[in-house]
Amino acid sequence: MPVKITSLEAENVKRIKAVQIEPASTGLTVIGGNNGQGKTSVLDAIAWALGGEKYRPAAAQREGANTPPRLHVTLSNGLVVERKGKNSALTVTDPAGHKAGQQLLNEFVEQLALDLPRFMAASDKEKADTLLKIIGVGDRLAALDREIKAVFDRRTAIGQIARQKQAFAEEMLEYPEAPDEPVSAAELIRRQQEILARNGENQRKRDRQAQLEQQVAALQARVDSLAEQLRQASEQCTAAMADLQTARRSAQDLVDESTAELEASIRDIEEVNRKVRANMDKARAADEAAALAAEYEQLTGQVEQLRKDRLALLEGADLPLPGLSVEEGCLTYQGRRWGDMSGSDQLRVATAIVRRINPDCGFVLLDKLEQMDLDTLRQFGAWLEAEGLQAIATRVSTGGECRIIIEDGRVSGQDTESRMAAAAPRAWQKGAF
Repeated sequence: MPVKITSLEAENVKRIKAVQIEPASTGLTVIGGNNGQGKTSVLDAIAWALGGEKYRPAAAQREGANTPPRLHVTLSNGLVVERKGKNSALTVTDPAGHKAGQQLLNEFVEQLALDLPRFMAASDKEKADTLLKIIGVGDRLAALDREIKAVFDRRTAIGQIARQKQAFAEEMLEYPEAPDEPVSAAELIRRQQEILARNGENQRKRDRQAQLEQQVAALQARVDSLAEQLRQASEQCTAAMADLQTARRSAQDLVDESTAELEASIRDIEEVNRKVRANMDKARAADEAAALAAEYEQLTGQVEQLRKDRLALLEGADLPLPGLSVEEGCLTYQGRRWGDMSGSDQLRVATAIVRRINPDCGFVLLDKLEQMDLDTLRQFGAWLEAEGLQAIATRVSTGGECRIIIEDGRVSGQDTESRMAAAAPRAWQKGAF
């Protein structure tokens, strides 16, 4: 069974003159009073009694007191803890009458239980680290968080590059009329030279035709003037005419090829190739954008799977309180970070974690609950009772929510003679806390 505080007697500690209290075994026991009356001194006395010398107040003895501080705490496991004498020496006595010391108390008194606000004032990361440490998944969760961040950052970068590539591809000019591949100037010149060679051959044949026509005319003149040479000239003429006919037939169907298109292509080759390169760059940019988009989707799936693994890790852990988790290195409860939690939830989370750190410790001490409204106090008190936990808290108030009122270092209603007798609980609404 978790150890709880059964009773406290304190004299001459800080502002305390003499008090005896018996806190409720479960739920919230609120110690009220005005400022400077000794409420916090009661918690300091308990912390000093149970926590050791490091909790000893700087000015432990009440100002003006003639006797040294005395503390007497009875615990639910039967141990009696006392500090008394000039040096406030510690004595721990078990039910069998055996003596012990601080080491025995340390086994079941959780340090944070003596100073819960210290946990509540810690950073979000410190709270998260405390939770992960006690449930034993801190290293694995940290590794998953690092992996998620790395993949998420990579996916973000890929997404940005993909969008830039896509936008760049969409803004680039495109020329549908341009060929698919760059045009070679050497190939166009070669084709031009071939045409020019064929045209030159055609011209040679035309020149031959003209030459033969001149020859026939000359020979015909000689036939007319030289009868003697008629036979020879006639033979030559006949042969020449035969050659002429052959030449005419050869040249009749000849058509010269135009180089205008190739010349235009040569003139425009740079512009054509510019368009081709522009089309190729646009296609390449679009392909890169598509590839990056595909990688982005793949990374998205990887991030989602890692987040599922992370959630499964936490869901499989033995958490101190249902709804607790760690998101991005910060402690969360019901999906809310510490700063977004209600006061009641903050108290509930802190108490549950402290209890899990040392399950044998069944109590916590809380100072300055005046910042919380009555509904918050009721909610927290109800949760404590349901969990079988004990909380002793202070509040600047003298209202009905306070089980004990401290006035001038004493419990209100206890006179000098009976100040160390059992304190009668102050009248308050039954069941409120």
